[in-house]
Amino acid sequence: MSQPVELPSEIKVGNVIDEGHSLASVSDKIAGIVLKRKTTFGWIVGLLISFAVLQSLMAAATMLFVKGVGVWGINIPVGWGFAIVNFVWWIGIGHAGTLISAILLLLNQSWRNAINRFAEAMTLFAVMCAGMFPVLHTGRPWLAYWLLPYPNTMDLWPQMRSPLLWDVFAVSTYLTISAVFWFVGLIPDLATLRDTSKKRWQQVLFGALALGWRSSARHWQRYEKASLLLAGLATPLVVSVHTVVSFDFAVSMIPGWHTTIFPPYFVAGAIYSGFGMVLTLMIPVRKFYGLEDIITMRHLNNMAKVTLATGMIVSYGYALEAFFGYYSGDMYEKYMILNRMTGPYAPFYWCLILCNMITPQFLWSKKIRTNPLILWIISIIVNIGMWLERFVIVVTSLHRDFLPSSWSMYWPTVWDWATYIGTIGLFMTLIFLFVRVLPIITIFELRMLLPGARVKEPVAR
Repeated sequence: MSQPVELPSEIKVGNVIDEGHSLASVSDKIAGIVLKRKTTFGWIVGLLISFAVLQSLMAAATMLFVKGVGVWGINIPVGWGFAIVNFVWWIGIGHAGTLISAILLLLNQSWRNAINRFAEAMTLFAVMCAGMFPVLHTGRPWLAYWLLPYPNTMDLWPQMRSPLLWDVFAVSTYLTISAVFWFVGLIPDLATLRDTSKKRWQQVLFGALALGWRSSARHWQRYEKASLLLAGLATPLVVSVHTVVSFDFAVSMIPGWHTTIFPPYFVAGAIYSGFGMVLTLMIPVRKFYGLEDIITMRHLNNMAKVTLATGMIVSYGYALEAFFGYYSGDMYEKYMILNRMTGPYAPFYWCLILCNMITPQFLWSKKIRTNPLILWIISIIVNIGMWLERFVIVVTSLHRDFLPSSWSMYWPTVWDWATYIGTIGLFMTLIFLFVRVLPIITIFELRMLLPGARVKEPVAR
C-alpha cells in the first residue's frame, strides 16, 4: 500500500519568482503555452520567415555538393574561411546552456530554474548548426564517416594527432551529454503535460515521452541522482570542448594562433557569446508570452553580470594577445598584431574592440542591467562582436603569413553568406518549434521555489 507523505520542500528564495503564484498557476501558465494557447499569427509569421531563411542553407549546400568548395571564397593562403569562423561561433553560443544547467545546478543557484530549459534547448540547436560546418568544409560530406575509427579493409585510419579529429569526438560527446541532460530534465514536465492535456493524441505522445513517470518518491530519488551525475559529466565538457576547439589554432605555428592563452580565452569567449544569445532570445520570449513574473529582473540582472564578467576576461585576453605579440620579440608575431590594427582588415578589428570591450562596460550600471530593451540591444552587439572576433582570428593570421609572395585577401562569396545565414534560419526554426511544442520553463523546479509550497507525493512501499 502507499500513503501520502508531506515532503519537506518548502524553499524560500526571495525574488526568484514573483509573489501571487500557486502550484496550479505555475503549471497552468507554462503548460498552457503548449496545450491551451492558440497558435498566434506572429508565431506563424516568425516560423515561416525562419524556414524561408533556412532554404538558403539548402541552396548553398546543393551548390557545394555540385561544384565543390571552390564556390566559397577560400584561397591560398586562406584555406580556412567562413566554415571555421561560423563553427567556432556556433559552438561558443552552445556553451551557456550547459553552464546554466550543470555548473549552476552544482552550485545550487536557484535563479537558473527559469532560464535553464530554454538555454539547454539553445545549446542543442547551436551545436547542430556548428557540427555541419566541419563536415561541409571537407567538400565531400558523404565521406564524413572516414573521420571515425571504424574497422575497414583499406587500413585507412584517422590522424589522431590532428585537433580537427579531436573536434569530432569533443563535439559529439558534448552534444550527446547535453541532449540526455535536457531530456532527463523534461521528463517530470512531460508527465505534467500528459496529465493536463485533454486530447487523446497528446496524452499518448507525452505519456510515451514521460517514460512512465508517476512522481513517486522513488522516481524523484532516481531523478536527483541522474541529474547530479549528468551535471558532473557536463561540467568539465564546458571547459574541455572549447579548449579542444582552441587547439585547432593553438597547436599550429601560425603567428596569432600559436599562443597558450587560447584555451581559457576561448572558453571565456564562448560563455560570453552564449549568455549574449540567451539574452537575445529570452527577452523577446519573456515579453511576447507574458512571463515577466517568472523570468524576473533578477534573472536578467544575473545574466548581465555573467556577461560583464566574461566580457572583462575576453578584454584581458585581447590585451595579453597584443602584449605577447610585442614582448615575444618575434617579428612575425609583431607584424601580425600590427596588421590586425592597421592592415586591410583593421575596421573589423576595431569593430570587435568596440563591441566586445567598450559596449559591455555599460553593464556596470544596474539601471542598464535591469532595462530589458537596452540589455537586448547590448546582447545583439555582443553576438556581432564575438562573430567578428572569430573572423579576425581566422583571416588576419592566414592572409599574410610567412611568405609575402603568397599574401592574398579573403572575401566571402554569396554562397559563404548563404550557408551562414541559412544556419541562422535553421536555429530560429528549431527555436520557434521548441517554444510551441514543449514547456520552455521548468515547471516542477519553479513550483519548488514557491514560498510556502507543499507537495504531497505518494511514497512507494
